[in-house]
Amino acid sequence: MTPITAGTSLKVASAQKRPIDWAKVLAHIILIAGSIMFLMPFIYVVSTSLKTAGDVYTFPPEFIPDPVAWENYPDALTAMPFDRFFLNTIFLAVGRILGLTLSCSLAGFAFAKLRWKGRNTVFFVVLLTLMIPTEVTLIPRYILFTKLGWINSFAPLLVPGFFAENAFFVFLFRQFFMTMGQDLIDAARIDGCSFAGLFWRIIVPNAKPVFAVVAIYVIQNNWNSFLLPMIYLTDRAKYTLALGLRLFNEQYYSQTHLLMAASVFVVIPIVILFFFMQRYFIQGVVFTGSKG
Repeated sequence: MTPITAGTSLKVASAQKRPIDWAKVLAHIILIAGSIMFLMPFIYVVSTSLKTAGDVYTFPPEFIPDPVAWENYPDALTAMPFDRFFLNTIFLAVGRILGLTLSCSLAGFAFAKLRWKGRNTVFFVVLLTLMIPTEVTLIPRYILFTKLGWINSFAPLLVPGFFAENAFFVFLFRQFFMTMGQDLIDAARIDGCSFAGLFWRIIVPNAKPVFAVVAIYVIQNNWNSFLLPMIYLTDRAKYTLALGLRLFNEQYYSQTHLLMAASVFVVIPIVILFFFMQRYFIQGVVFTGSKG
């Protein structure tokens, strides 16, 4: 037997004798079962969206429709101007991403790396605003935007984002920036780098995970937002997907298969986005909570 063959045989034997970690096996079984349980509503929605009107309420329910009614999707998406709703939602999402990431990152940078009197006190006050529900400030903000003439426009949904209105995002940026070494900041300042240059040339390139996390949160919140668009938007041409789906439900509530098709169209972009961005999301969450 050659030395290579002998070494291979020992590796195979050791691999065969390795005991099974039943705790990990049990954990995986529980996680798989939990995943299936949480996926069942989505599977039901997708299944119903591919059924004919007569097969929706059959008992016992069939998860694999026969026949598959692919025409439900074009029928549902042409019954309402979902293309316009989709573009409106994308426009608001991109605008809020730009506004919130810019303003909240600057605020987080100021709280984390700039030395100024009362910094911790102001940051504590910012955190206190997390305890104020959106509904409490809804009427004063509506009166303000009415006097500004912004009702039935995208301005009430976009402009506040450029003023760091979300204290949670400020907290995320501040926590992430505190994990960066102060030596790098001091070295840049000694070399004559301004605060603006320090932020754009050093902080931002090294903060991609937290920017990705905030972007995911903004898109998800904006995609599912219903209350604020309903309050400020009155023209159907400016409706978002959430409002469009509500309007579709009001007019086609008896056609469940079409409603489910429209729901899948609204949900699937967020699902795809999360699968592409989950690495940055998990990395950002780990970094953000690593230092207080």
